[in-house]
Amino acid sequence: MKKIITIALLATLPMTLIAKNPKVYKEATKNCPAFNDMKHRNNTNSVHLKVGDSYRILQERKGQILTLIEGEHIAQRWVDKECFEDSKKVEKKEPIRASKASKQNLLALSWQNAFCQTHQYKKECRSMDSKSFGAFEFVLHGLWPQPRNNQYCNVSKKQIGADKNKQWYRLDKLDLNSTIREELSKYMPGYSSNLHRHEWVKHGTCYGTSANEYYNDAISLLKQVNSSKVQKYFKDNIGKVVTLKEIRKLFDEEFGNGAGRHVTMNCKGGLVTELWLHLGSGSNRLSELFKNGATPKSRCQKGRVDGVGF
Repeated sequence: MKKIITIALLATLPMTLIAKNPKVYKEATKNCPAFNDMKHRNNTNSVHLKVGDSYRILQERKGQILTLIEGEHIAQRWVDKECFEDSKKVEKKEPIRASKASKQNLLALSWQNAFCQTHQYKKECRSMDSKSFGAFEFVLHGLWPQPRNNQYCNVSKKQIGADKNKQWYRLDKLDLNSTIREELSKYMPGYSSNLHRHEWVKHGTCYGTSANEYYNDAISLLKQVNSSKVQKYFKDNIGKVVTLKEIRKLFDEEFGNGAGRHVTMNCKGGLVTELWLHLGSGSNRLSELFKNGATPKSRCQKGRVDGVGF
């Protein structure tokens, strides 16, 4: 019984330390393996520290350091103390970006007309008309670090509970700058229903950056699609049936040969509801991100492009 209690206490310790030491980082001096536990029995995804990158220090114990590896599903890892030997503390330095930590991301873009056709009760849908952004453009649903179970990184049980019960108004307010807030209110219509809080808590916390950087990246990628032939194709074909084959061809033309293989389509009731872009990392350009993205099978091969209104 004593052993069980001790393990339980250790399991809850890192979260307490994060709260007390929110800005303590050190630069790695060796490319050490980062293990799931102090006994070094497992290293999920074969994670290693990178010399020169800064990592958040959570705890030092018995010659080992518990650090935070941003973007990993199991983010809290144990490494030998010597991995940070002769390293100085770096105050207020940002952790490594998701482009280095997350190998794969999924960008989910919604065709808002179809979404509202099946969610007419939503606040953002009740007020939507032909002048609304989203009547002829794609809107942001979310940017999701992969694999799909890479969710709720260092999020409290209370926040997870509120999110899973769709009580998004109870989620913590995000410290977003005025520019990001203004852009989100436009490019993510669900902002009025606190979709941005939900997306951050469930997915953004695993992205490896601040909420401002996370949404800045997502909006930048959305804009690249909306300024391409893909958006024009959807706008010109409102009321008509489109095929995934033709959409993938357009992605090839706009973002490089083979880009279309990384695009899948979702449909509901015969309507195209979303495009999912399966991306790699290390760039803010879709033409580069597509090169290392996943190529899963699509749920839908063809569907009708819905127009504004019910």
